[in-house]
Amino acid sequence: MPDYIVMTDSSCDLPAEVAEQFEIPALPLSTQIEGKTYRNYIDGSGVDIQWFYARLREKQPATTSAVNMQDFTAAMEPILQSGRDILYLGFSSALSSTYEAGAMAAAELAPKYPERKIFTVDTLCASLGQGLLVYLTAQERARGYTIEEARDFAERTKLHICHWFTVDDLFHLKRGGRVSAAVAVVGSMLGIKPVMHVDNLGRLINVEKARGRRRSIERLAEKAEELGIDLANQTVFISHGDCIGDVRYLEERLHALGVKKTLVNYVGPVIGAHSGPGTLAMFFVGRER
Repeated sequence: MPDYIVMTDSSCDLPAEVAEQFEIPALPLSTQIEGKTYRNYIDGSGVDIQWFYARLREKQPATTSAVNMQDFTAAMEPILQSGRDILYLGFSSALSSTYEAGAMAAAELAPKYPERKIFTVDTLCASLGQGLLVYLTAQERARGYTIEEARDFAERTKLHICHWFTVDDLFHLKRGGRVSAAVAVVGSMLGIKPVMHVDNLGRLINVEKARGRRRSIERLAEKAEELGIDLANQTVFISHGDCIGDVRYLEERLHALGVKKTLVNYVGPVIGAHSGPGTLAMFFVGRER
């Protein structure tokens, strides 16, 4: 196996066992709620995710913090000292300063370790969309890709990672500045649910509105049918804000389209602080985002 590490950050929302299988370090971002700061470790040790969503449902405000440059340096340097190279795939730069901090740490360390390679990729992805790109790139490493080949694969693939999601609480989006108070009030009265995606610049974009929760979930499946490449032979990733029943309904709709495999995990507290309880997101490889 090529002697390098695929590194990411905890916005990826990958299950810890997947990260462990492919030897993927995921540096933790942080969330602040009820006056305390919690690290977003992907193994769940930093904060209990169900407790976190219960606090959000009680209207407790939550904020988030990026990984800083010092944390990246502290994580990267021992790997370089051990004689291994690093490919860092980071949280969309349009949503967080985390990627910039990782790139700055890589640039600072490069002259100190001229015999080592340190590459960074701004994935323009979030949550399990980032996780899907990291997973696919780690698979290429396992198949014997060089670090340059894996970097080029990630760059080539990132704009084919489709992110489609819906949220259940328009008022949570209002608190995060994503929709106006008027839209939240009227939309909630009419049972309107937004259908959103992450665009080619890595931004959260409101694409359309669906009448009712079930219809918004059906629209996610329809997007997979419209955009997906060979759905029967890929694993569709699904993340959720503590709404497993809705995950099962989405899976039913995807299985009807020929999807055989799904990977499910929580939307972590860093993304969840902004998207809220009831977020349901789906990620797959498509013709375009």
